[in-house]
Amino acid sequence: MIEMQLGGLGFDPKNMSPIVLLRDMEERNFLPIWIGMFEAAAIAMELQDFSPPRPMTHDLLTKIIGELNGKVNKIIINEIVDNTFYAIIEVKAPDKEEIIKIDSRPSDAIALAVRTHVPIFVSEGVMIKAKMVNAEKDEEEAKKFKDFIDNINPDDFKKYLDSR
Repeated sequence: MIEMQLGGLGFDPKNMSPIVLLRDMEERNFLPIWIGMFEAAAIAMELQDFSPPRPMTHDLLTKIIGELNGKVNKIIINEIVDNTFYAIIEVKAPDKEEIIKIDSRPSDAIALAVRTHVPIFVSEGVMIKAKMVNAEKDEEEAKKFKDFIDNINPDDFKKYLDSR
């Protein structure tokens, strides 16, 4: 497993689809994941410390886990099949020895991770299969991605937040 952090959130300039960008701790590998507009807005809301008047789905899930005295341990992006990513949310319940593993879309898992401040991991297999950028192997591609990351602004999602 490779620990990643949220490197940014923005739009694919080619088709304006939302992208969440993960990066490793040394900023050598970047993993873009195309996500849905609502999930992107949910992540952006948390990044901007925006509190809606009523709980959104990810806020509700966080609250339920907490009220049941559970704890989100981490999320793992564990598989990619036909360019579709899969994730697991690992939850520790107080009355169980084992970790509960909940199947999830990566976008929902990441939205939960930013709310609960838990680490994000990506399996090595996913990093190998996925279209990622390795800064050590392709400096020009890495520079393009770095420029993209530096210009990502969660405010780009504000119009989508206002429409909810």
